[in-house]
Amino acid sequence: MNKKILVTGGTGYIGSHTVVELQNKGFDVIIIDNLSNSKIEVLDGIEKITGKRPEFECIDLCDESQLSLFFKKHSGISSVIHFAAYKAVGESVQDPLKYYSNNLISLINLLNQMKIHAIKGIIFSSSCTVYGQPDKLPVSENSPIQLANSPYGNTKQISEEIIRDTITAKQLENCISLRYFNPIGAHSSALIGELPLGVPNNLVPFITQTAIGIRDQLMVFGNEYNTPDGTCIRDYINVTDLAKAHVIAVERLLKKITKKNFEVFNLGTGTGVSVMEIIKTFEKVSQQSLNYKIVQRREGDVEQIWADTCYANKELGWITEISLKDTILSSWKWEQCLRTKHTRF
Repeated sequence: MNKKILVTGGTGYIGSHTVVELQNKGFDVIIIDNLSNSKIEVLDGIEKITGKRPEFECIDLCDESQLSLFFKKHSGISSVIHFAAYKAVGESVQDPLKYYSNNLISLINLLNQMKIHAIKGIIFSSSCTVYGQPDKLPVSENSPIQLANSPYGNTKQISEEIIRDTITAKQLENCISLRYFNPIGAHSSALIGELPLGVPNNLVPFITQTAIGIRDQLMVFGNEYNTPDGTCIRDYINVTDLAKAHVIAVERLLKKITKKNFEVFNLGTGTGVSVMEIIKTFEKVSQQSLNYKIVQRREGDVEQIWADTCYANKELGWITEISLKDTILSSWKWEQCLRTKHTRF
């Protein structure tokens, strides 16, 4: 089995953790990333954890000429894991054209080059946002695709449609679309983790940056939702647990044991947790008191969503293993390590 894998967006948050798990399983990894939302020093962390530095090319996927040169240079790639995309719901509402142009053009260019170079399989980094605000919870893979609540969510819906059409046209053989719920946490070594550039768009890094004094105050977007404590509910999954699912998915593609040409799996814990519960859990495990303020709802946010993980558990043989408390504690450990005088981030 050819174990040479291209990971786009591989220095990003989920990408870097997946590279670690791939290398730990003996895969040869090549990363493409334009470093627009990550730092090159992430490679140092990956190398320290795995003992191997992945190959890296600084390329913008929206530049097809650069991408073409890359594929001519790197032959023998067996499969692609496609992470590279803009991913902030709120920002996508404010600047939809940025999201449509980047997320869709990058995918189209990648699929074109895969077709030219006869690379048959792709793991696509999708999202639970494709379900919009579901009518029924928990969400299974058979839940209807609702109108997207944000341009970001819509780019994931459209991307899945593009991939399906490419498979129908026999220009691609297989895709496994992994619909993530809410990844949080950091690697247990604290050598890699979520590294937002500028003001964080995600809850947990905003919490840890507030606790350590970088941010003055945490904003909680709304407390009048139809939930037990009034704040939004999400399914928060540990990023390492999530990364391990990608290794299983790649092996499934390469061993040709997929049951459909386009497969979908929900990746979550199966448990919904509110924003306020995350805050209280952080305060408990870190012994830090958070300065937070309730503000108005954020446009594009879904009220509540969590996964039905039965299909992924059964079909992939994958389960989540790391508790919410340990996950949040890993984020706090990562934040503290980032702020030491020894860090280069």
